[in-house]
Amino acid sequence: MTTYIFQGMTLPVSVQESINAYVTTGRPTGGFLEAVINNDLREAIVRADHINIRIIPAIVGYLYNECPAGCWGFSGAFDRWMEKRVAERKLSDG
Repeated sequence: MTTYIFQGMTLPVSVQESINAYVTTGRPTGGFLEAVINNDLREAIVRADHINIRIIPAIVGYLYNECPAGCWGFSGAFDRWMEKRVAERKLSDG
């Protein structure tokens, strides 16, 4: 996995892996990332730990530059994307 750097901020591999799993398989993230994905700045700040609070711009940069637009950036994005992935899994399972 390539290290993602946005404006001098390095995205931790664990955060990048969590986002990628959410995007590709619909695996739930923690509450902090869910808030960022839903574009809920207040909730993201409340839920952030001492590391993630400093790299919110890098997380948003990663979502913007590396992830499909439909999976993040608006209220309800997280739930809608999760529902989409669950439906896709049901179709592929037969």
